[in-house]
Amino acid sequence: MPPIVIEKSFCTTREAALLLGISVGTVQLWVESGLLQAWKTAGGHRRVLRDSVESLLHKKPAPPAHPAEVVPGPRRLRILVVEDDPSLLRLYETQIAHWPMPTEVTLIDNAISALLHMGRGGPDLLISDLHMPGMDGFAMLRVLDKSPELAQTLMVVVSGLDAQEITARGGVPPGVEVLAKPIPFVRLLSIAQGAWKRVSI
Repeated sequence: MPPIVIEKSFCTTREAALLLGISVGTVQLWVESGLLQAWKTAGGHRRVLRDSVESLLHKKPAPPAHPAEVVPGPRRLRILVVEDDPSLLRLYETQIAHWPMPTEVTLIDNAISALLHMGRGGPDLLISDLHMPGMDGFAMLRVLDKSPELAQTLMVVVSGLDAQEITARGGVPPGVEVLAKPIPFVRLLSIAQGAWKRVSI
């Protein structure tokens, strides 16, 4: 009779980082933010519940929207769009494809997949909705705001919520520009051009 193997119901922060493909620091940040469930041992070491790691692993980030264009070559402006409306994602994809600078666009329809994607390497520009099912844009931005690895990522919100509603729900972190829907592509292009100047120097 083969021996019974009992898998641990928890893992260390380093093991969680390896499983998720992110840094140990990002795991610690996600624990503090409540995205991962964990506790501390008597010696002060974090133990992460394996179930919470597994649930994140099931939320796989979407592939780049333009895989044919993501090839070795000159630097491209890396843009991540987080929006739960599929028709708006297609609109973003179509409009950004006509921008004058070379871009590498990733389209994601939920905040948790976006966090996983950004935990593996931040984009130059994040464009996000606020009102989304599950984890919303407010919670996602609060997590990202605490991550020093993403200090260089320019973050912009495009939302159908008005200023009063946004304030009532805790607002957005300092430095995040809030734009109203319908999507103001002229302003987004101006922001993207500023980001492109910064990264292409």
